Amino acid sequence: MGAGQERSQIRIGLKVAVVLKKDQGTGRRTPGVVARILTNSAFHPRGIKVQLQDGQVGRVQEILD
Repeated sequence: MGAGQERSQIRIGLKVAVVLKKDQGTGRRTPGVVARILTNSAFHPRGIKVQLQDGQVGRVQEILD
């Protein structure tokens, strides 16, 4: 199972790499720090959706901490 698919692995303040909605076609990753966890379910196959401290929203692909 890939990093970022389980909600239990994600916490506020964690450094992560996310794929933004606009980058889903390219898979380009954007690094940032988790401000809010937006996915309510315990697992999501495409990655847990989070809001970064700069306000951008994306799905976690990698945990950088």
